[in-house]
Amino acid sequence: MLRLFYMTQQPAPKIQLINTAEYRENYANSVQIRVNLWDFFLMFGRVNQTAADNVAIHNFQGVYLSPQQAKALLNILQQNVTQYETAFGEIKLEPHAEGGIIQ
Repeated sequence: MLRLFYMTQQPAPKIQLINTAEYRENYANSVQIRVNLWDFFLMFGRVNQTAADNVAIHNFQGVYLSPQQAKALLNILQQNVTQYETAFGEIKLEPHAEGGIIQ
């Protein structure tokens, strides 16, 4: 007797996005990244340049990501940047004199 088993797909889970009391939105024009074996650390801040030779970066939030979440973030950012550039044109990065560091 031959039995056929059909794989049935499970329905997608219902996902709720709930902002905690600590949730805040902010603007960052600086992101610094540190990496170690266990995680990625993203530190967000705002650049304040008062003169050509005086730049202060005011960091306001640090976020740890697992390597898996960092890769998922990379993928979703790449998809969104590609969509943005398709709609609005290429995003140009200004060259920096700091050894190619882009903030």
